[in-house]
Amino acid sequence: MSQFADKFIKVFRSFLPAPFTIALVLTVLAFLVAVFSTGSEMAFGERSLWLLDKWETGLWNPRLLVFAFQMMLMLVLGHVLALSPAAEKVIALLSTRISSSTSQAAFFVCFTTMLVGFFNWGFGLIFGAILARKVGEQASRKGIDFNYPLIGAAGYAALMVWHGGLSGSSLIKVAEKGHLASLMGGILPEDQLALLPSSVEPALTMFSGMNLTASLLLLTIVPATLWFVAKRSKGTKVRIDKGESLMEEDEKVTGAERLDVMKWPAIFFGAVFLFMALWKAANHPDLVSFSWINPNWINLTLFGASLIAHGTIRRFLTATSEAIGGASGILIQFPLYFGIMGLITGSGLIAEFSNLIVANSSELTYPIFTFISAGIVNVFVPSGGGQWAVQGAIIVQSSMELGIPLAKGIMALAYGDQITNMLQPFWALPLLGITGLKAKDILPYTLLMMGVGALIFIAVLLFF
Repeated sequence: MSQFADKFIKVFRSFLPAPFTIALVLTVLAFLVAVFSTGSEMAFGERSLWLLDKWETGLWNPRLLVFAFQMMLMLVLGHVLALSPAAEKVIALLSTRISSSTSQAAFFVCFTTMLVGFFNWGFGLIFGAILARKVGEQASRKGIDFNYPLIGAAGYAALMVWHGGLSGSSLIKVAEKGHLASLMGGILPEDQLALLPSSVEPALTMFSGMNLTASLLLLTIVPATLWFVAKRSKGTKVRIDKGESLMEEDEKVTGAERLDVMKWPAIFFGAVFLFMALWKAANHPDLVSFSWINPNWINLTLFGASLIAHGTIRRFLTATSEAIGGASGILIQFPLYFGIMGLITGSGLIAEFSNLIVANSSELTYPIFTFISAGIVNVFVPSGGGQWAVQGAIIVQSSMELGIPLAKGIMALAYGDQITNMLQPFWALPLLGITGLKAKDILPYTLLMMGVGALIFIAVLLFF
């Protein structure tokens, strides 16, 4: 298995450059497809300039740029929350209770990480990584045989469930009123545009019977699978030094800087954020539809929880400085994905792609086709928000033409996007840095998790 992992990583590195480079290559491919398959009545130069204008307009689409900022803030605040003293205390407590054997640790690390991942993907990613490392430190201190790479893979489990949870990019975006009309404006004729719902409520996506069933199956079968594998795997002595505490003493300060290290400003303003989030939810006209869950509400909640969990403004800002680097990919890549969307929508390629899907799909096969295609796209566009920007309009139009519930098409995209995170090592980089593991160490186990998860997702898409 180790030889296979080594070969896989070598192939991945040979054919897949940095995600930003991939985004540039995809932009060129989209432009070439558009220029040679559309607008034949124009001269080549005129057609090229016209498409470049569509691309440039897509780059700076105001609504999509707001979406990018919302996703960046969600990742950063989730990461900040995971770095808080409160989160560290919980992680330390969990690690002391579940490190007696690899099988026990694998089950509970995977289960706990997935639960946290349903809440927020940035929080789940860092929480799982720190928990895996703490468990490794416990095993190292006790001198027991342990399969540490398996525990590292279990700590990555949040990334195979996140898109079906509260921070799922496409799910919370389509819950915003007017997003679908904005997405499909200029693509659908006015009569079809009027048929679009104002929003797709979370009750139809993340809280649907299908997704709740899938989530329950994932929370039981995937950890149980890792428990079974751990029972039959051979551990070794873990060599890992105890990491430094994330809780640092505040420096002595004077003057107005005292506000930065006092507890009451962070607690007070954190409470204000959380109060507003609860008030908005409680006073929403349709509470049971969960339509109050949108990117702004989630970020409001994360902001308040992070301030309170850190206890002081200085600790909050220190954690933010550490966490913000993880959002650089969203900042620099999302405009390119928006440009690709501008190309394929402005050129009319959306209609051609949709017609191709409709011609080769049925009500039964369409969700599976969408799931598989989303999984493939995620390898090249390792971002749920970026993938929705590129693929969302195609899914909306295809679902309408086939007469399939839009929510099911969106969930098929979400499932496909998250499952191949177990194959695509881009989001594993923070975990690898925290645990000290290498991609080839965790890959055999993440591929197993991907296989189990894929079977679960296909089963629920066929059944519901």
